[in-house]
Amino acid sequence: MAVVAELVLIRHGQSLANVLFPEADAQELLEIAALSGRDADVPLTDLGQEQARAVGAWLASLPAERRPEVVVTSPYLRARETWRIAAEASGLGTPEPSTDDRLVDRLLGELEMMTRAAVRARFPDEPTRFTEAGIWEYQPPGGESFADIRVRLTSFLEDLHRRHDGRRVVVVAHDAVVLMFRAVIEDLDWAGLEAVEKSSGHVRNASISRFVRDGNRLKLDRYNVIEHLPPA
Repeated sequence: MAVVAELVLIRHGQSLANVLFPEADAQELLEIAALSGRDADVPLTDLGQEQARAVGAWLASLPAERRPEVVVTSPYLRARETWRIAAEASGLGTPEPSTDDRLVDRLLGELEMMTRAAVRARFPDEPTRFTEAGIWEYQPPGGESFADIRVRLTSFLEDLHRRHDGRRVVVVAHDAVVLMFRAVIEDLDWAGLEAVEKSSGHVRNASISRFVRDGNRLKLDRYNVIEHLPPA
């Protein structure tokens, strides 16, 4: 059975949305003046760039037999920039990255780039729908649920194993994607995912998670690690 030798998952560095949305939600703002356009185009903050450089230093510290042979990123700017900066900072001859649309952040459809107050004002039925469906099964209008993310990542992994059997792979993507990789690889149900969130917390910016080949499957080595990052 084809299986990659290693799968390293890196969440992008801190983005502007990671900073401005919590602030806007705390103030119950309807709009964020400093942030507009598509979710796919949200840039890194200065801290996010620093975190990406720290990922590069971590890459440089790896022995030659641990360095990535294949790199795939989400097409979103914050993921592509995280890898670009990390690769440059590493000083290594890193592989040329490719992108895959199946690695995008959770699609929120009509709710994309909307604050919580804006959702309540413009889609007053959605909070009730969310409560009734639960966090894992809720599907925003025109968007996707976590179950939908599981489907696209299952397809991605099948292709990855077939194309890169026995190779070391790095994926740079988003918190929902990193979390749902665990669901797919470890065959976790929603209760299992809740246990992961409770024990390990939210997937952190520029964190590193690693799976290694164990026979004909992948086995978790580490998850949501940020030891390589400078102190906050």
